[in-house]
Amino acid sequence: MKSVALYSIKGGVGKTAAAVNLSYLSASGTGQPTLVCDLDPQGASSFYFRIKASKKFTGEQFLKGSKKIYSNIKATDFENLDLLPSDFSYRNLDIDLSEEKKPLKKLRKNLEELSENYRYVFFDCAPNLTLLSESVFAASDLILVPVIPTTLSMRTYFQLTGFFEANNLDSSKIFAFFSMVEKKKTMHRDIIAEYAATKGFLSRMIPYSSDIEKMGIYRSPVPAVLPHSQSAVAYRELWQDLLKNL
Repeated sequence: MKSVALYSIKGGVGKTAAAVNLSYLSASGTGQPTLVCDLDPQGASSFYFRIKASKKFTGEQFLKGSKKIYSNIKATDFENLDLLPSDFSYRNLDIDLSEEKKPLKKLRKNLEELSENYRYVFFDCAPNLTLLSESVFAASDLILVPVIPTTLSMRTYFQLTGFFEANNLDSSKIFAFFSMVEKKKTMHRDIIAEYAATKGFLSRMIPYSSDIEKMGIYRSPVPAVLPHSQSAVAYRELWQDLLKNL
């Protein structure tokens, strides 16, 4: 099983859209069983897939392990693609994790048995840097970071790599891609020109597009609804780029 965390310290960078579209392309393109694990209390991935968590499912149950996780996984409308929906109680996961003996190993341990059923797992992470984030880092084979080509977005990317270096974590698993790109903007062009060749940045970029914004209306991955659109093509190219590093 290969696990990919869609993560950013900064919100509003296209993280959830990437998690939804890449997981769909994983399931439809490889034909391999794929799971989206929505870890954001806002539950945006769950919303896009038209799925709600059971009222009995909470963050506390999520930390109890595989039996509780298995019983709450839901099938999406797409073949080979399942979802573990988020619950608003996930906002307390850091508190619950802090009470564990080995909090940084908890998520990895709880998901180990999923390898029997899933080839790929995608984590849609909340936009912050917390104990849960560190647990996700430990559980992930690859951490994929959407970066808008702006000063603040680049700053948070370097804050993340700096955190890894300061804490002796494996920064080689961090990969970034430019997201919500508007090449008509001088700042976007300049930042891409300056950092596109930076180690760890994937060559494929996701454009700023109304097709992606409208995911909230049609509640489905872009390649499933508009397979020939510029955005769908961009996500397919990003998925191929990502596969090479998995």
